[in-house]
Amino acid sequence: MKGQKARKGTLKKVLQYIRPYWALVGLSILLAAVTVAGTLYIPILTGDAVDLIVGPGQVGFAGIVKILVEIAVVVGIAALAQWVMNLINNRITYRVVRDIRNEAFRKLQILPLKYIDSRPTGEVVSRVIADVDQFADGLLMGFTQLFSGVITILGTLIFMLSVNVVITAVVVVITPVSLLVAAFIAKRTYDMFRLQSQVRGEQTGFVEEMVGNQKVVQAFGQEKKSLEQFDEINERLRKCSLRAIFFSSITNPSTRFVNSLVYTGVGIVGALSVVGGGLSVGQLSAFLSYANQYTKPFNEISGVVTELQNALACAGRVFELIEEPAQSPDAPGARVLENAQGQVSIQNVAFSYRPEQPLIENFHLDVKPGQRVALVGPTGCGKTTVINLLMRFYDVDSGSIQVEGTDIRDITRHSLRRSYGMVLQDTWLKRGTIRENIAYGKPEATLEEVVEAAKAAHAHSFIKRLPQGYDTVIGEDGGSISQGQKQLLCIARVMLCLPPMLILDEATSSIDTRTEIRIQKAFQKMMQGRTSFIVAHRLSTIRDADTILVMRDGHIIEQGNHESLLQKGGFYAELYNSQFDHS
Repeated sequence: MKGQKARKGTLKKVLQYIRPYWALVGLSILLAAVTVAGTLYIPILTGDAVDLIVGPGQVGFAGIVKILVEIAVVVGIAALAQWVMNLINNRITYRVVRDIRNEAFRKLQILPLKYIDSRPTGEVVSRVIADVDQFADGLLMGFTQLFSGVITILGTLIFMLSVNVVITAVVVVITPVSLLVAAFIAKRTYDMFRLQSQVRGEQTGFVEEMVGNQKVVQAFGQEKKSLEQFDEINERLRKCSLRAIFFSSITNPSTRFVNSLVYTGVGIVGALSVVGGGLSVGQLSAFLSYANQYTKPFNEISGVVTELQNALACAGRVFELIEEPAQSPDAPGARVLENAQGQVSIQNVAFSYRPEQPLIENFHLDVKPGQRVALVGPTGCGKTTVINLLMRFYDVDSGSIQVEGTDIRDITRHSLRRSYGMVLQDTWLKRGTIRENIAYGKPEATLEEVVEAAKAAHAHSFIKRLPQGYDTVIGEDGGSISQGQKQLLCIARVMLCLPPMLILDEATSSIDTRTEIRIQKAFQKMMQGRTSFIVAHRLSTIRDADTILVMRDGHIIEQGNHESLLQKGGFYAELYNSQFDHS
């Protein structure tokens, strides 16, 4: 019952996406009718030709030639109509698929970060790529065969009624059995295909995870375990795919059996009618042809129904993504943050990823323009979470974060995030030239500006050594360049924009000590007069910070500058001395 309701809901949504193309759909149906009419008219002409063959020496050749010419014209018109219909069906299908995929990708841009963080990347990719492709295949088959099949059935009934009502009644009586069989099987295959799509998405996510981290897998000797996990997922996919395909595959043989009963019934009743003088041999020939054409669409439609079950199951997963609640929109009349000075105030903030696991509680912080604030503490203490809250990737549960005296919930997200420059521990580069990657936040930047930013980030020297310099194309996530070089490019990206506030999250973690010294000098220049938030595990990099916040379990346990915290001899001093002892 639940599956049937979901299927109807999905079908309704698909029809909404098809609605803008109703004119093309109408034209496709019209051309399908022309194709079917031509196909159904041919048996009448063939029957007439048969009736002109009375016996030896009594063949009406002139009439047969005329009929053959007429058949050739009808076949030509039907073939042309079918060709144009297929072109239109392709256009409708791939426009609908384009619209759905665009909608899904647009939704990804406005989904809360929580949605992305809580799901494997491969599973999300599977919905946008694989599931949409599966849906496209089913929809195309539906347009191509469903319209023609339904019109063929209706048209054949009309032609048969015009020839003999009794024999047509025999056909109509037996036909519902075929429909009942197809409907019975279709109801049970939808849930199976839905499960198949889910497991396929899980498999895609796992493969992406393993391929992207193959070095780690091999380094820790986890090849056997990852293979076992893959085998388990693959086995589940095999089982649910086998069930779905098996149940769907029995549809066609079942309908074919019923259809053979229809053909047999027509043959027996028709033969008796010929003997009784109710039909001519030509009419019986036409009727047998109609019986065959009448039953053929049922076989095709049963196959279409099976594909549509799979298509609807895949479409349902895509619509689940599209219908996910988007991040809350900007407040009405939200302020556009311009010329920010860097004044930040955090008042009594509380936040948790899960309600049952509090993370940040009673967090207070006042930052004046140009101040450098360092966040230190053990892993999981909430440092990166504070950064996510400052950027409004997540909204606070209670309390407020203010920039320039305005709650960030009353500031447009775009203007807020443009006021920050971020250099994160995890680098990200897109496929494109070095220049395009540096100018990602300022596409209109000139080559001179890009070069200047690269020099400030100490990236210019290695860029010049690349085959095409700044025009060198790198692959997704940096391709073959080293992790340290990727980090330098990300730093150069911020150097180019120089927003009023900076966030540096382990920004030099992948850079050698010598380069780090140079980078720190560049950072000193970049941070001059700018409010900076620095997350660091290397405490030697934050000695010059105006304020150091020592965090543990979401709370600030110590606060002050480097010297004052060392004098206290507390947790910070313990952390600093432990690093110094190991250096």
